[in-house]
Amino acid sequence: MNLRRCFVPLQLLFLLIAGLAAFGVGPAFGQETITLRNGQTQQVVILGVTTSGIKIQMGGGVMVQPFGNVASVTMNPPAEYAAAEFAYEKGDLKTALANAQSVVGNYLGLPTDWAQNALLTLGDIYIALNQIPQAEAVYNSFRRAYPAAGTAVVNVGLARIDVSKKDYDAAKAKIDPILADALKQRNLPKPVSALIGRAYYVSGQIKENAGDFSGALEDYLRTVAVFPDDRVAAANAQERADSLRKDHEGLAVP
Repeated sequence: MNLRRCFVPLQLLFLLIAGLAAFGVGPAFGQETITLRNGQTQQVVILGVTTSGIKIQMGGGVMVQPFGNVASVTMNPPAEYAAAEFAYEKGDLKTALANAQSVVGNYLGLPTDWAQNALLTLGDIYIALNQIPQAEAVYNSFRRAYPAAGTAVVNVGLARIDVSKKDYDAAKAKIDPILADALKQRNLPKPVSALIGRAYYVSGQIKENAGDFSGALEDYLRTVAVFPDDRVAAANAQERADSLRKDHEGLAVP
């Protein structure tokens, strides 16, 4: 990955997050809410998670609300979440790893988009560091913690692991169902678009290994131009596309 370094201090990013909360963009820290399956909504302070539920402070007491009782949670991500995403996009894997581990360690199983994304980012970081057993453990943990998210999210991560092991047939079997109708979809939610972008990047790697350079170029450019919401995947895809064009003069998409 060849991303230019960005010299914006992380402190400014954290101040921006705090400022958005102060001006009413999402709940401020300490103003989280939990909606129970019986319809009751509780204003709480979320202290973290345990193996059985969400540890909360409500009034003067502390309790654990079992995951099975919780329908939804409203909570801003901690500063470490933004720090992990920022560092990962800029290629600072050491900083990204420390911050992602902190978020996952404190909030694994919390039913929020950012908690799920932090776990997936941690898996991606482990792949980038070539720590494959750790990445596999993360994706399996995601499957257990967020079964309602479906298999596609996990399969793209596992397909990336297959590619790292040079098991391209296994990777292809995982991503083909995801890509079967991808180009027919319109107005996709950003997380779904990002997922498809990662899948096309994996498809490009598979085709490049098979010598189908035109097909690989096409898939890389789909990640870059059609499904660019995962900025790291888009940057990596652009790098591979540029390399293919350099190595194969006159190469064009089919």
